[in-house]
Amino acid sequence: MRPEDIELLAAPGAPALRGDLLLVGLANPDLAANAYRGGLHRVGLGGGDVREFTRGFRDWAPAPSPDGTLVAFLRCADASSAPVLHVMPVDGGEARPVAALPLGAGAPVWAPDSRRIAFVARVPEAGRYGVADADGRTPEPAAEAPRRITRLEYRFDDVGFLGDRPPQLFVVDTGGGEPRQLTEGLGEPSAPAWTLSGAHVLISAKRDWGADDSVNTDLYAVPADGGAPVLVARSEGTVEHPVALADGTVAFLGEAFPGTASVARNVGLWTVPFDGSAAPARLTDPETVDCDVAAGRPVETASGILVAVRNRGAVELRRVARGADGATLSELTLVAGEQSLVKGFAADGDRVVCTVSTWDTAGEVVLVEDETTRRLTDFSAPLRARVAVRPLIEVKASAPDGYATHGWLVLPEGDGPHPVLLSVHGGPFMYYGWGLFDEAQVYAAAGYAVVLPNPRGSAGYGESHGRAIIGAMGTVDVDDVLSVLDAVLERSDVDPTRVGIMGGSYGGWMTGWLAAHHGHRFKAAWSERAVNAWDSFAGTSDIGWWFTEAYCGDSPAEWAARSPLTYADQIEIPFAVVHSEHDWRCPVEQAQRMYVALRRRGVPTEMLLFPGEGHELTRSGKPRHRGQRFEAVLHWWERHL
Repeated sequence: MRPEDIELLAAPGAPALRGDLLLVGLANPDLAANAYRGGLHRVGLGGGDVREFTRGFRDWAPAPSPDGTLVAFLRCADASSAPVLHVMPVDGGEARPVAALPLGAGAPVWAPDSRRIAFVARVPEAGRYGVADADGRTPEPAAEAPRRITRLEYRFDDVGFLGDRPPQLFVVDTGGGEPRQLTEGLGEPSAPAWTLSGAHVLISAKRDWGADDSVNTDLYAVPADGGAPVLVARSEGTVEHPVALADGTVAFLGEAFPGTASVARNVGLWTVPFDGSAAPARLTDPETVDCDVAAGRPVETASGILVAVRNRGAVELRRVARGADGATLSELTLVAGEQSLVKGFAADGDRVVCTVSTWDTAGEVVLVEDETTRRLTDFSAPLRARVAVRPLIEVKASAPDGYATHGWLVLPEGDGPHPVLLSVHGGPFMYYGWGLFDEAQVYAAAGYAVVLPNPRGSAGYGESHGRAIIGAMGTVDVDDVLSVLDAVLERSDVDPTRVGIMGGSYGGWMTGWLAAHHGHRFKAAWSERAVNAWDSFAGTSDIGWWFTEAYCGDSPAEWAARSPLTYADQIEIPFAVVHSEHDWRCPVEQAQRMYVALRRRGVPTEMLLFPGEGHELTRSGKPRHRGQRFEAVLHWWERHL
């Protein structure tokens, strides 16, 4: 796979199913437009029949109405426009806008009456973000009034400042009329879902409606006809993706933790009575079951509740029995996703559909019915026609303390011996998985063997695995990473004398740490969007005010001891410092401090800065920047390996 081949990465979103209507939004990076383009596709349940349903510049988030007559979705008219909520008849016809707001609308959710749609949208303060002020003037961004900031959480990566454009809940009648704003203040409502009666909209929102800084979210119900939000349940940590169940209870995904100690916590499935008569009950085991919030909300079926679960590099669709009480992973029925990544799912009756990524596809739609699984699409056919996608080779190893370690190897074509790139993921409570990974494919196509470890600290191996590095970064996680590398280096088709280390975010932290403490093992390093110094991270990162203490404690001496910058004088190998100028997760000063420290000592160091990008550059940044980054990576390793 070459850098320009990212245009062939056709990525379907979560599917939408109503009767025989199966819709999915498809997105492709477009280098010429420097944007993501794609429309909705209708997928035949018999397989092989995939047709365009819409042809907008960018259409996504399809939602069929409960009565099956309309489809709601989001549309961007071009690369710079905000998403507008549209509806169109199922049997064809023109799409018509029903909600156009200054900063765009969120994903639509139909009321049971098929007449109203709930969604969340950010509401800008007057005089900001292109909205006129009290005098009717619309100032340019640089001429806006100063922001008065009184909270710890005041900005967020790839979103921007929060207090002057808080998200609010809206409802719009598709028959006509303007959207009605149902909430106000700093509660930050999200993930709306209607109650079965249609009288309320369930949401997740900040504890005490955002009265104080908090990492906690709770379950609220907002009256659809207007009125103050009602607290349904106070969580043990967080609430995500609530959904009303047929028995009158509410299911949601959430974590449990004390205070701000929220890192490396498995997400569970919970239920609570809508009337608040009992506390939330956790249906899944906290240690072995980690639900994937990114894959979407729980789905109720006749045989149980469907959730996506992270498991050893896979995201599996599992079924939780009603009335479960701390069910372990082995007690949850596997529905789909073995050795693959379920990225979204839906169900109607006995039919279940998923979007699934495997090692050779960015995502396909899969139907599960009558205990059989069929793939219905082949969106990645153009990619495989041009690119020799390289398979994942599972690697199992052992750390010095006997702990079993796990990861993958992607080999280039040919006999080798190939130079090696050790690539460490971010998070750290994330994971490498069984799906197609564009970075590994690009590096392998250029001739490198790519090693992808999931050390202690990663997600999907049990909560204790993820929490093993709390207060201990640079110990067992380092042992695990090197154990997977050593297992690969025993192969005759790789070259142990030509090894590079690279990674982003936590992976960038690991790159700096290994370059300082084990630099003799590597020819060069590529450190991207890294945490290099915990002291300044705590005061500049959008999450630093709680994240630093959660992982490293509250001692400045310990922060220094866990910071790669502290050991910059031990780094001798060529070192690339790569960052985005608008990264608010790991702010750019983290890169600048490391660059200056190394450059002053005469270490061969380069800094690459991407304008206008945030922390997610490699995954969702502008397509041209993604391509330019790939070219820079390959040039760096061509010089040093």
